[in-house]
This record gives sequence, structure tokens and C-alpha cells, in this order.
Amino acid sequence: MEQVVAGSDEVEGIPVRWVAPGESASGVALWLTHLGGSTEQAEPMLVRLAERGLVAVSFDPPGHGRRGGGAPPWEFASRVLASFRQRMWPLLGQTVLESLRVLDWADERFGGGGAHVAGGVSMGGDVAVALAGIDPRISRVSALVATPDWTRPGMRTLDERRQIIDQGQADSYARWCFDAFNPMTHLEAYDRDVAISFQCAAADGHVPAEAAVRFREALTERNPRAADRVSVDLYEGLSHLDGARDQRLYAAATDWLTARPS
Repeated sequence: MEQVVAGSDEVEGIPVRWVAPGESASGVALWLTHLGGSTEQAEPMLVRLAERGLVAVSFDPPGHGRRGGGAPPWEFASRVLASFRQRMWPLLGQTVLESLRVLDWADERFGGGGAHVAGGVSMGGDVAVALAGIDPRISRVSALVATPDWTRPGMRTLDERRQIIDQGQADSYARWCFDAFNPMTHLEAYDRDVAISFQCAAADGHVPAEAAVRFREALTERNPRAADRVSVDLYEGLSHLDGARDQRLYAAATDWLTARPS
């Protein structure tokens, strides 16, 4: 394993955490947290990726971590889920755009050579997949308990009641974010050779795995090569929260993001 060094920066008001190999890096990895998470929660994955030779970076999306204004993370997440399309779609869109800025900064700060990969958990995985649709630097994506369909058909609550969530209505701003970045409605953006791995919890009612399967099938219909470069792995018996914590998914993501091109 590589020896690593770590640090924090602020990029145009965006709090960034990074972990880098002690020697020269083979590329840059962006790893994004779940709804209500933070760069501190992402740090174990940053260390894993840096130990494999990548400069690993994460940042606090709007309303998260050091940008949360002191509000409890669960309270912020609850507000977003209570008006999902109005609040989540802009949050996803803003995080996609900020990802571009953070990657630009990482390229300047650390040299920018080698592969560029992205991944994340739940909301973070949603963003990573969407980012690959607009940033040709991204060659590999690993999305844990995440979806390429921002409408999340059949999305249920995380509590034991597992009720269908009323997603509400999007205003014009939220709709613009959806129309600009939602992967499922921009299949043409994934015709290039970008390798995407979905690590899904088979019993996930909050972010149902069927959307990842549907995305792969739709891409394969457009281009049969997509069957080889887009994978969907199902972990039986795991709920959304189980999958977000299961170390098997993180190990698979690490292997995928650090794989050398064949």
C-alpha cells in the first residue's frame, strides 16, 4: 500500500478534503457523499483510493458538512426528501457543476495527469453518473446504492413503514437541472467508452436497483458494447442503508475505480 498524505482546502467557497499518495499519482478520483453526509464521512474511501495510487478528493455539497450552517444532517435530509423534485434536483445539479470546478482545481493542484474517475454513495453516486455524462475526463464511475434516473420510480421511505414518497412538483429551476443532467434522459452522453459500475442493494426500496438495470439495457440497445462497460451487481438481502454501510460495496468500488484499462 502507498503511504498517503492528507489535507483540506477551500475552492471558490467549496470545502474540499483530499488524500494523495506519498509518491507520484496515477490519476484523480472524486468521491462524493450521501445526502446529509460530509467529506469527513467520505475520508475512509479517500484513503483507500490514495493507497491505490490516486489523488482522492471529496467536497461538501451545498447544505452539507461545513456548508450546513450547524443544522443537524438528518434535518436537512428530511427537508430535501419532503419536497424531493423541488429540492433534490437542484441539489444534484449544483453538485454536478461544483464537481467540475473541484476537478479543475485538483488538476491544477496535483498535476492532472493520468485517469480521472468518480464515484459516490446514494446521492453521491447519482452525481458521479451524471458527471460522466458531461465531463469527458471521467473514464470510470462507481455508484453505490445510486440511480441513473432522478425520478426514482417507486421510491419509498427509509423507515420501517416503507411508504411511497410523494415527490412533489419541480419549479422551472429544478426542472432545468433535471433536463440538463438526468442520465436516463441523456443516453447519448454515454455512447463514449466510459465504464460504469452500479453496486446495488437488491432489497433497496429507497433507490430501487431496477433503474440501473434499465439504464444498462437502454445503453446496450443503443450500442451493444455498453453490455461490457456497464455492470450492475445486486447484493441480496440488503436494504438501502445496509448497502450504504456494507464494506463489500466499497471494496468493489475501490477495485473498479483503480483498475487499469485493458
